[in-house]
Amino acid sequence: MKETVSELLQSALAALQSEGTLPADQTFTPQVGNTKDKSHGDYACNIALMAAKAAGCPPRKLAEALVAALPESSAVEKVEIAGPGFINFFMSTASAFGIVNTILGEAEQFGRNNSGKGEKVQVEFVSANPTGPLHVGHGRGAAIGDCLCRLLEANGYDVTREFYYNDAGAQINNLARSVQSRVKGLTPEHESWPEDGYRGDYIVDVANAYMAGETVIADDREVTAKADPDDQDAIRDFAVAYLRREQDLDLKAFGVQFDVYFLESSLYEDGKVEATVERLKANGYTYEQDGAMWLKTTEFGDDKDRVMRKKDGGYTYFLPDVAYHLDKWQRGFTTVINEQGADHHSTVTRVRAGLQALKADIPQGWPDYVLHQMVMVTRSGQEVKISKRAGSYVTVRDLIDEVGRDATRFFLAARRVDSQLTFDIDLARSQTNENPVYYIQYAHARICSVLRKLAAEGVKRGMNECVGDLSLLTLDEEKELANQLAKYPELIANSATQREPHHLTHYLRELAGQFHTYYNAHKVLIEDTALRDARVSLYLAVRQVIANGLDLLGVSAPEEM
Repeated sequence: MKETVSELLQSALAALQSEGTLPADQTFTPQVGNTKDKSHGDYACNIALMAAKAAGCPPRKLAEALVAALPESSAVEKVEIAGPGFINFFMSTASAFGIVNTILGEAEQFGRNNSGKGEKVQVEFVSANPTGPLHVGHGRGAAIGDCLCRLLEANGYDVTREFYYNDAGAQINNLARSVQSRVKGLTPEHESWPEDGYRGDYIVDVANAYMAGETVIADDREVTAKADPDDQDAIRDFAVAYLRREQDLDLKAFGVQFDVYFLESSLYEDGKVEATVERLKANGYTYEQDGAMWLKTTEFGDDKDRVMRKKDGGYTYFLPDVAYHLDKWQRGFTTVINEQGADHHSTVTRVRAGLQALKADIPQGWPDYVLHQMVMVTRSGQEVKISKRAGSYVTVRDLIDEVGRDATRFFLAARRVDSQLTFDIDLARSQTNENPVYYIQYAHARICSVLRKLAAEGVKRGMNECVGDLSLLTLDEEKELANQLAKYPELIANSATQREPHHLTHYLRELAGQFHTYYNAHKVLIEDTALRDARVSLYLAVRQVIANGLDLLGVSAPEEM
């Protein structure tokens, strides 16, 4: 219906241009929005305020001219001018329910569009070091990243999901030393335990598997343990493979899969790190100072230059990141989105500066970043900090075991990415209206229950079958439900464009709330079969949108609860 209002205003603008009220050589695009107060109608537009200067008259006078020039439409019940020149549209009841036919006709495709036109987009997310189980921060990144991928695909983009393994550097060496210490019978309390060693019970599992000579099959390799407690290189290879497999199992339990697993170590093996260094040197953006090599990142907006190669000859973390992103660009990804924790904030400027210094025709501001804030897990009002398996943090597997995949995914995606999130285990497990996952899924299950009751009475209705005269739906609650359903396609488009999946969780909560209120106030299984059929059609449209929205969140839509 918003498109209908926009088209009517475009016709009115064209009419005023043809008669000279508005200049013909300018383009005027009306922005139609939903009203917050229904007493102001269903939609509002401020085009009169925007175009008043060009028309050379007060906004309210231009609004009056626009309203007078609007074509007749059965979709509009009345139009009012408010304040200094806002144009408010009250849509007819009949027009509101056209969306029901559209939803049931398009079914799973409702809300999807082809605005992306098959453009390649790479989304990198999770990208955890293979040094332990995935923690709740990784889980939030997984939920947000996967939902964002689903939203982009719903908008017609060709999405590649990528996981970047930091399988090189000091943390991997700490992992190897930790496993070797366990292999030799040491505990974290021993004075010889590595200072930055890992202490979780999973280290014991890795050590036992290594000494048992087990074979681990990871994404791209098969590693058989040598069972030699003195071969740290063999321990390192086995431990990394073991934990990569563990993380993969965590992600599968979470319902997240990747198209590409990229290893940091491959950048060194393939010479891409050294090639990046040489290119930066050749472009004149490096210098030696205090025994280290520096990159002139200040020439690209950084607050100070950054060390690229340390005194000991090792590279700082952002240099391989630059090489990695050059590789992304060379693979043809003009749009890249990195979903990472907020602790990567300083990385953004450095990586972008390094990419500009390469002079590889990479646009400024590339790649895009979505940075999420930390997660605090609570139970009985108290923060939960420790997992026995991990030793010092709550894992994704802990949450899935506690509350299930659906609640875990929904809760971790339910807030703005730049806001801290409190994951209340008690709330996520509850079967009450306060639990948004339960509340939304229950709306879907309620509608399916109505269909089962109808079938028991001998009335068969298909899930996407629109039956009945929708003009019989005259209640305000019914129109509000229809208007809420009509917002879904725009919400899907905006959520992808703004990189903000949480809008979808809020929308579904509001839709479920409207439905439950309507369900409790007005019976659907009534003797008036014509009205019954119309209401069931509206029910089915609500069911379909809930199912579509939950699917984009990676959450199930149960038929029974």
